[in-house]
Amino acid sequence: MKKYNVAVVGVGAVGQEMIRVLKQRNFPVNDLKIFARSDRTITVDNTNYSVKELRKDSFAGVNIALFAGTEGEKGAATVFAAEAVKQGAVVIDNGADFRMEKDVPLVVPEANAKDIKSHKGIIANPNCSTIQMIVALAPIYRKFGLKRIIVSTYQAVSGSGRSGIVQIEDEYRKWANNSAEPVEQPMGDSIAFNLFPHIGGFAEDDYTSEEWKMVNETHKIFHDKKIKISATTVRVSVRNGHSEAVYIETSKKCTVDDIKKLLSKAPGVIVIDDPKNNKYPMPSHCDGKDEVFVGRVRRDPFVKNAFWLWVVADNLRKGAASNAVQIAEELIKQ
Repeated sequence: MKKYNVAVVGVGAVGQEMIRVLKQRNFPVNDLKIFARSDRTITVDNTNYSVKELRKDSFAGVNIALFAGTEGEKGAATVFAAEAVKQGAVVIDNGADFRMEKDVPLVVPEANAKDIKSHKGIIANPNCSTIQMIVALAPIYRKFGLKRIIVSTYQAVSGSGRSGIVQIEDEYRKWANNSAEPVEQPMGDSIAFNLFPHIGGFAEDDYTSEEWKMVNETHKIFHDKKIKISATTVRVSVRNGHSEAVYIETSKKCTVDDIKKLLSKAPGVIVIDDPKNNKYPMPSHCDGKDEVFVGRVRRDPFVKNAFWLWVVADNLRKGAASNAVQIAEELIKQ
């Protein structure tokens, strides 16, 4: 098997997960280079990795560059992606900077792997909440069509980065120990026993940037701007794993059984739907897994061809690192 020189840029929560996923999925790595803002050594799953300062000449000999990206400030890819491409690498960027660029494919392999072929050096990873929804809805869209999507998300603090994980752990530790010690709150307020009814900055029509990402990215991935999409994104007191309540209206007639059978055979989807025994997906089920879990599939009794789905996934893996590595797997296949 041909092996490839791979670079991982960024060693935060997503970057470290990329290193883990490359190893777990046995990606054919010849040489792995890891870059960040400064030289250091990190440990992932009891293995030490040397991290080098990222420079514009860092990508010589690199075939695939995985940028861990960022959802807030501009990511490293805005400075270094073009240099990586010049030096012969294909960039797969987890950040938000290139997703809506016309010449940059936005890819969820289970939905639109063929779009990878049109890349011009950069391929974008969608937003975490978009990815898991797309994995669940792509089979339904292909067979029955989609007229409308309404989604409410319940997103874990790991989606805000390592600082969010540290904050929630510190806040619960403080509560358990009845401590008066102050806790740093990079998320802006306490998240323990709490939720924030917005993620990202407020934008057009008072929807947040995260909510508009779900709209625009879904349109781009499906190549269909006719789907009516509305989202409410919420940060909840969960360490890892995003959950979504997804309402859909299909273009063609179908049933709950049709949807369950379709999803039970869909790649990357696990259906857990046994309401009589209170069995349905939860964030704890998906932690450390690459699949998207779907349950509570039910019809809307008042609207024709309308249904609800409960969709759960590990946002650091399928919502970021694993999807990026899967894009790389498809890239070398093609």
